[in-house]
Amino acid sequence: METIERKALLGDEAVATAALHAGVSAAYGYPGTPSTEILEYLIDEYERRGGPRAAWCANEKTAVEAGLGVSFAGRRAIVTMKHVGLNVAADPFINGALLGIKGGLVIAVADDPGMHSSQNEQDSRFYAAFALIPCLEPRSQQEAYDFTREAFDISEWFHTPVLLRLTTRLSHARAEISFKKVSKEGVEAETREGIRAQNPLSKVEDCAEWMLLPAFARKNYANLIAKQEDILEWSNSHAKIIKGNDESLAIITAGLGGNYYDENVADFTAMRNGKMPSRLHISTYPLPVKAIRELCEKTERVLVIEEGQPFIEEKLRGILSQKVSVFGKLQGLGDAPSLPRTGELDPDNVRAALGLAPRPSILASLNTNALQDALEKIPTRPPQLCQGCPHGDSYEAIKRAIVGLDSVAITSDIGCYSLGVGPPYLMPETIVCMGASVGMARGAADAGLKYVVAVIGDSTFLHSGMTGLLDAVAANTPMTLIILDNSIVAMTGCQETIVPSEKFQALLLGLGVPPEHLLELEAKHQLLDENVAKLHVEIEYQGLSVVIFKRPCLEALRKWKRNGGK
Repeated sequence: METIERKALLGDEAVATAALHAGVSAAYGYPGTPSTEILEYLIDEYERRGGPRAAWCANEKTAVEAGLGVSFAGRRAIVTMKHVGLNVAADPFINGALLGIKGGLVIAVADDPGMHSSQNEQDSRFYAAFALIPCLEPRSQQEAYDFTREAFDISEWFHTPVLLRLTTRLSHARAEISFKKVSKEGVEAETREGIRAQNPLSKVEDCAEWMLLPAFARKNYANLIAKQEDILEWSNSHAKIIKGNDESLAIITAGLGGNYYDENVADFTAMRNGKMPSRLHISTYPLPVKAIRELCEKTERVLVIEEGQPFIEEKLRGILSQKVSVFGKLQGLGDAPSLPRTGELDPDNVRAALGLAPRPSILASLNTNALQDALEKIPTRPPQLCQGCPHGDSYEAIKRAIVGLDSVAITSDIGCYSLGVGPPYLMPETIVCMGASVGMARGAADAGLKYVVAVIGDSTFLHSGMTGLLDAVAANTPMTLIILDNSIVAMTGCQETIVPSEKFQALLLGLGVPPEHLLELEAKHQLLDENVAKLHVEIEYQGLSVVIFKRPCLEALRKWKRNGGK
């Protein structure tokens, strides 16, 4: 008799558990909210219980490339990142679709609608469509588990990578999931050995499938195009239409949009005197065209409720006949407002888009003027550096070192130190993407600004700042690069950096930084005057200089002490 096991897991943890149960041999990634917990779970399994190899990488590109190597050897791999990390990994990700994937390769990407901890709200479904690979979008923790399991199978079936699209609310919400009882090793007894029997540790026989020289790539691309009909048939097999009794309107939902529609469907039907539109929930891509056309065969209106950008809504205009009007984020249904183009969906804005009145609430019953007065008196608390954070002392030194200088630019990067933009430091003038501070500083110097300072964290420098520094070294650009070395990847939960602090000087010298202009300072308030004087000299120098401000992250130290020095 089959035994069912149940666990309460975050969406990210459900993905990690499924990867273990699917028999992965390796997992790679770069920390980024809201995806971080997937690899943290797998690393814990690796370090504490001898699970499959799991490790952080220097960046998302190297992580995908490592995953491709595992697949090349005939084993399964999962690679994790947040949505903007997929920009960094785009080269191997898109080219990977042309390869003869042998061991299943799943790329788990967590999007961040609402920009809780991100620079933008980009939608990873566009990347899957661009690469012409299958994509699955779960709407619950159970589906996160089930779809991850399936993703490995279809990756091997179609010989392509598969994108698993998550979003913040799903990744960071906890719910009970169920699965077949697993062995003590955390993998169904037959699964891992069965997978490895099917995919023995051996390289592919036809290396042309893994060489993207033009002669081979043309053939591989033709093979990818030939697979599209079968991939589309797979996607259609997932699509199930729930028939309604009202042919005047059809509803298409995707991701968490399906949950929010379900929360409002009873009121929506009651408002329409018991008339319920037919409904299709989409969880697989490419879009299940056959099911969409069947759903909308007799209707003249369709409302799309999807998390992220209007990916489905825009494509429907090329799928359906012109007589069908499409509503969603680009156009409201009737007198109802359109769904918001920015931020997350929630039950309330979906309710409004359905033309329903707001639900009664305690706030609505209060005196509006009194409530507004009370809200205005509540002080705001924007994110800020931790009390005693070494970055505060570093910014104070930079702030004082540039006093009296004209034509100054301070470029910065992604990390805890980006919070220096607020009071009392008010320091960085630019924050764009990982590593951009270095390249932008070089450009600003080339444009004629006399004193240019780039501020970057230790992990971000290793992620994508080194290549920009190589450009500056080659040109001896008149700029100062300041590396804030707190010995940890702090903002995403204190993961270890790829290169430890004690090796930074050797690394920088190896990149060509002149030793007479490579300076290491301790970021302490007691040394402020001394640090300001030394930093001022390097900023005045009209060539390339690098200054490292060192002091461990306080939160990392607290965790280190709680773990008994480990």
